[in-house]
Amino acid sequence: MGAVIAGFPDRAVITEVGPRDGLQSEPAFVSTSEKIRLIQALLDAGLRRFEITSFVSPKAVPQMRDAAEVLAAFRDRKDAHLTALVPNMRGAEAAIEAGVDAMVLFASASESHNLKNVNRSRAGSLAGFSEIARLAEGTGIRLQGAIATAFGCPFEGDVDVGAVVDQARAYVDLGMDHITLGDTTGMATPALVIERVQELKPILADAGLALHFHNTRGVGLACVYAGLSQGITHYESSIGGLGGCPFVPRATGNIATEDLAYLLVESGVETGTDLDRLIEAAQLAERILDRELPGQVMKAGHRLRTAPMDSVRTANG
Repeated sequence: MGAVIAGFPDRAVITEVGPRDGLQSEPAFVSTSEKIRLIQALLDAGLRRFEITSFVSPKAVPQMRDAAEVLAAFRDRKDAHLTALVPNMRGAEAAIEAGVDAMVLFASASESHNLKNVNRSRAGSLAGFSEIARLAEGTGIRLQGAIATAFGCPFEGDVDVGAVVDQARAYVDLGMDHITLGDTTGMATPALVIERVQELKPILADAGLALHFHNTRGVGLACVYAGLSQGITHYESSIGGLGGCPFVPRATGNIATEDLAYLLVESGVETGTDLDRLIEAAQLAERILDRELPGQVMKAGHRLRTAPMDSVRTANG
């Protein structure tokens, strides 16, 4: 582990979103068996929290049409926490039947993106969440809330922090015990992260706060650093840097799980993961998709990884 940085937490939790957010926009269908193989590799690397799939219309997101089958392969893992994204009552009913540990309900902080992403107004989404909350009562399935476009909207530009706070307050009122700020568009900056975290802390009560960054403009890990400076201990990432919202122009992938784990450990923050195995999982994802992924640590390895001197040429002249 790296040197401890004053003010940082000593431990952080990583939720792996690659099987859902990472794969959802892949144009070619990834087989159920390959999805299961990748998730097993991530479990072997020490990850225990997963956004494993989404119960959405297969017409809207064909990649998630095998949601129940993927979840069934890991439902008996008592050491894993399996959540699924749920946009509406139909999805909630399917998720409950499949046996998820928690349902992630999501709406955008901007009206225009919510219309593009789920074809509903923000008010309509929140009203639907009330119905889902009633449906979940007595099932033992917890509710988590995700706020998409929490740092900016591709259609409207800046998103007022007041809209984010209002949505978080509505989530708390619905009984959600975990809220994620989603940088769906890669528009987050360290300054915006600090601003939003400080505004949200007074209203969260006992609800946990997680941060979810995309690396669209190359500052995803800098935003994690800002979150750590504010004491945030829960981050979402995608193996190899997979992902990108299919309803955002110029979208690119999430921060890579192996890059996040490397930053955390080198900053003195324990994660409970095995970096070598995370690198192997990222390389497996590349083989499954048959293309290069944007993760960096999977290419470079550990900071102190050495090489023989004869592995590169000597300067001449």
